[in-house]
Order: sequence, then structure tokens, then C-alpha cells
Amino acid sequence: MIIKDYLFTPEWPVLYMDNHLFALYKPAGLPVQGDESGDISLLDIGKLWLKEKFNKPGNVFLGLVHRLDRPVAGVMLFCRTSKAAGRISEQIRSREINKTYIAVLEGDIGMESGRLFNHIERIPGKSSIIVKAKTKNSSEASLCFKTIESSQSGSLVEIDLETGRHHQIRIQFACIGHPVKGDLRYGAPKPMPEKQIALFARSLEIDHPITGERLLIEAPIPSGWPWKMGNKEDIFWNWSEIKSKIKAC
Repeated sequence: MIIKDYLFTPEWPVLYMDNHLFALYKPAGLPVQGDESGDISLLDIGKLWLKEKFNKPGNVFLGLVHRLDRPVAGVMLFCRTSKAAGRISEQIRSREINKTYIAVLEGDIGMESGRLFNHIERIPGKSSIIVKAKTKNSSEASLCFKTIESSQSGSLVEIDLETGRHHQIRIQFACIGHPVKGDLRYGAPKPMPEKQIALFARSLEIDHPITGERLLIEAPIPSGWPWKMGNKEDIFWNWSEIKSKIKAC
């Protein structure tokens, strides 16, 4: 068995597919696209699967229109045509796409709901930082959240992302003293077992690029998620779980 053979199984769900869109579950630890590590990416795997599934000759087009950080799991949307990619990219630019995340934060956040607004400056090769006022290199970042449950040890929050800045959720909650669990880069006190972080891209709501139908694409909560939510499904959280099975074959 090879990596692409795990797609379309209960363990690794394809969340949506038609002639224009391809939505996959991204496990934590797997990069969305190739990087300096040289590791295989979700984009690579998606192309391999489509090539074999539909017996496509030559290169397979699969448009990348948004990203998820490597230690984050959840919904990842690709486009199967350039027309779809252009139209979805325009929805992202005009903020017509709704992205919802859940996260487990360190400590009791002490608020039922709230909105975070900051100016974030990205430093190439380093962590992003929040600056007190707008600069020529900063970008506005905003999100809304509601607290689902909380205790002294942690808070489960649902997040509606209004902008899509690099590491935005991670840095904004760290700035108010409640970093995402496992996120050592932004102040969490200890790592999670597979170096994943407790941030999950739960759903993506878009207008279909051809039909205009409003689509809600949602990822199930993986096993191992560090908060009892009552609706976990038997899917893996971490990329390392699939790699270990492949090595055993």
C-alpha cells in the first residue's frame, strides 16, 4: 500500500469532490505544499490520486487557493480547474468565504465571546509579531470567537476567521495570554505528543465557483483531540500515524 491509497477510506476522508473542487482532510504534520524539507505534501498526494482515479495523462492540475500551517489539521480545499481557482481566490480576497476553526487554549480565557483585532508583522524565516500600531510592513488581523467550554486548565473555543494572516489565530490568542495548546513557538508550556497543536480547521463555507450554490464543507473531529466533544470519528489526527502504517506494509 502507498500513501495515495489511503484516500477515500474512513481513516482519511475526502470531504467533497466534483469536476471543479476537491476538498481533503489534512492531517497535522503533513505540509500543504512542498517545502525545503522535501517531504511529500497533501497537494502531491491529491494529484497522484486524481491521476490514477481518472486515468489522466500528463500532469494533473490542482490549484492551491489557501493554506494551513503544518501542525494544524482540518479542511483543505483545492480547485480542479483554473476557472474555479480564480473564482475561489476572488471570494477569499473579498472575504466571502467563512472559515471556522476550533482550538484548545491554555488556561481559562474568562470570556464567553470576543473579537480580537491586531496589526501583525511577518518576519521572513521567523515568527510573526504583533505591533502596537500600523507599519508599512504590517497587516490588519481580526477574528471573532465564542467559548464553548472552559476550566482552569484550558478553554475550548470556536473561531470565525475574518482575515487570513500567517499564524494569525496562534499569535492573537498568545497575545492575550492564552496560546494554543502545544504551540511552543507562541508560548505554550509543553508540546503535544506528535508536535501537533490543538488548532483544527473545522469548516469552510463557499459559493460554488460554477453553480453559485452555497457549500458547507466540514471535517470530523479526529480521535485524540484533547477535549471531549461527543462527536469524534475514527480518523487519524497526525500524519505520523499513516506513515507508520505504510512502513509496516
